[in-house]
Amino acid sequence: MTRINVSRLVCLIALFLGVSLKAQAQTWSFTGSMGTQRAFFTATVLNNGEVLVAGGRDRGLYGIPSAELYNPSTGTFSLTGKLNTGRANFTATRLFNGKVLVAGGDAYIWIPTGTQHVCFSSAELYDPSTGKFTPTGSMHSARCSYLTPGFTATLLNNGQVLIAGGADTSGLVPAAELYDPSTGTFSLTGSLNTPRLGHTATLLPNGDALIAGGVNSAGNYLASAELYNPVTGTFTVTGSMKTSRELFTATLLDNGEVLAAGGQNSNAIAPFLSSAEIYNPSTGKWTSTGNLNAGRYNHTATLLNNAEVLIAGGGAHLASTELYNPATGKFSLAANLNTGRTDHSAVLLGNGDAMVVGGYDGSGGNIGYLSSAELFH
Repeated sequence: MTRINVSRLVCLIALFLGVSLKAQAQTWSFTGSMGTQRAFFTATVLNNGEVLVAGGRDRGLYGIPSAELYNPSTGTFSLTGKLNTGRANFTATRLFNGKVLVAGGDAYIWIPTGTQHVCFSSAELYDPSTGKFTPTGSMHSARCSYLTPGFTATLLNNGQVLIAGGADTSGLVPAAELYDPSTGTFSLTGSLNTPRLGHTATLLPNGDALIAGGVNSAGNYLASAELYNPVTGTFTVTGSMKTSRELFTATLLDNGEVLAAGGQNSNAIAPFLSSAEIYNPSTGKWTSTGNLNAGRYNHTATLLNNAEVLIAGGGAHLASTELYNPATGKFSLAANLNTGRTDHSAVLLGNGDAMVVGGYDGSGGNIGYLSSAELFH
């Protein structure tokens, strides 16, 4: 009778289970749907683990005032208070006090000759304890964009929010602003060395904010990057990216470096960028890393608990998703979304699942706006 090597058997079982669990982890499944189809909106994880989705555009291209809460424990969305101003292409920032700052954005309104594009300087606060939005101080400049927020909002270590870049109806806005939750007001701070929109902003471990890429007032795509120092209130130029790009993602990795991935740098509809690069704060330089398997822009990037970065959708309403492994510097294909989408939102839930929600599926006309949501687990 053959003697069984128990320890080897345990290892084989563990290996088998590990592979099975890995395969299981790379699946997408539908969860509850929003009550409203929307794109160009925001999704913000609250302190209680629920997700606030607010605003955006629907089939009519107008600013949506409604907001909803996603409850991960039930997998359902429920209505919450409405925005005072329906808006799309705005920013939403969870403050240290748990409230959410909504700022800027745009909407289309009816006028006798048709519709008019309106940019907002107004801001409001969502209070999870009351489920209501209340107006707060307005920005010094209206900020919006026709695609995505265009400007950025970064929560600094001192609790203030840095608003940078973007455009109003007359052009790009060079001056940056700070929102102070203690006073509910915006104040001007330093100006960008290069006014831009469609860029990214990433808070670095040392407290500086990295502003990268986008387009300038002449419509040229940018590779340049700048650092905002909250102590001095000034922007200084840092190393430029290898590739000029806008509408890309920038993700702070666990090692303190920043992954910039995808985007576009051509006025042509396609192709979109598949290149990616890494910013090292200690050297102020960018280095190339592995390429995406599919060129994409207006996608989402979510840092997972295992330190990998989940890239989802974007481009021509892609269903494909990818995982970036910082240890290998490579992207590998993950399971496809059930619904290809762009202009959607993505968040990491408290249980480690990633959720993508809403967006546009490219089915044509005004019928392609989505209410569906999916979980990566």
